[in-house]
Amino acid sequence: MKKYLKQLFGKKDTACDSHIKSFADNQHKEEAYDERQLGIQAVPLDKIIGSVGRYKDFNRQFRLKKNRPSARFERVKEAFKKKIKLPPITLYQIKNEYYVLDGNHRVSAAKKLGYEFIDAMITEFLPSKNTLENIIYREKAAFLDKTELPDTIQLTEVGQYNRLLKQVDEHHGFLMKTNNVQMDDQIDYLAAAMDWYKTIYNPLAVIIKNSRLDRHFPGRTNSDLYTYISYHQWEKGKEREYGIGIDQLIPKHMEEFRLKMEHLKDMELPEMKHWISAFILIEVKAGKENEVMKRLHKLEEIREVHFVHGVFDLIAKMMMKRDLLSSDAEIIGQFVHKKVRQVQDVTKTQTLIPISSMEKPPISRRS
Repeated sequence: MKKYLKQLFGKKDTACDSHIKSFADNQHKEEAYDERQLGIQAVPLDKIIGSVGRYKDFNRQFRLKKNRPSARFERVKEAFKKKIKLPPITLYQIKNEYYVLDGNHRVSAAKKLGYEFIDAMITEFLPSKNTLENIIYREKAAFLDKTELPDTIQLTEVGQYNRLLKQVDEHHGFLMKTNNVQMDDQIDYLAAAMDWYKTIYNPLAVIIKNSRLDRHFPGRTNSDLYTYISYHQWEKGKEREYGIGIDQLIPKHMEEFRLKMEHLKDMELPEMKHWISAFILIEVKAGKENEVMKRLHKLEEIREVHFVHGVFDLIAKMMMKRDLLSSDAEIIGQFVHKKVRQVQDVTKTQTLIPISSMEKPPISRRS
């Protein structure tokens, strides 16, 4: 009986004890050997799931294993707590996963302290293994390389990024022509790509999202539907009925659609420009609550700060204007990482983003 109980309760948790992923293993699996430099970016810590050389030193939670020396980890963790500026870590990227080349202890400490993002110099390795997912991924990488647009357009069919690239090329040519640009005075291609994204892609993507067409196309993204509709409307010129009112909003030519969107009032496309909000739970150094409240209150985006009892010390409500180039989560995450986490004496944060909200008007005071 004792032997059975020892086997039952003395068994190690292999899932927790096992190490993080190895970059070399995934690189071999994906045949990812072509590389490109992406520069310094703020990377979500939950996307960092492995290491290049020290994957056996950390468990799956990226915590240093008990049999590994911890003095360096403690020094790094203390530096984070004291808000000492540390250099960016170095990461290798394969698709949506990141592996640490330099900065394993910084990642471990940041995760331990509840950080959400960390600055990193990134080298991406493009997968070449002949799978449908990898082919689409490489097409997206080529599209982003040429346009330098934000990575928000997610397609699920081969060849669709080339169709979007053709739209960007046409829009670039249109801007050159309508602005009477001379041969020696070119309009920057990247500026034209950004203009296409802001004035053509995003308005139509919002219309499609508001029409809830995705309910009829399970497994397809909003970007898939944009590509399908724009291709048939502007290239094929075929009649389609996409839903109540949506076909009336889409002229037969891309540039006509852009002009129409420019003249619409904000209320006709309410999701294009409005405020987004989030709640930030904040832990601070003991005795520094009121000082941190004052510092946070000075930030333009912070609308309310409350001192509370519980695991966290403060609750702050932030509001920011939607950026058409980024998702709400990206905007909020960047603000928390770049501003809130940099406030002196803030030691930990947790961000809550509402899925939906209901508000009442302010209570009127009796005279």
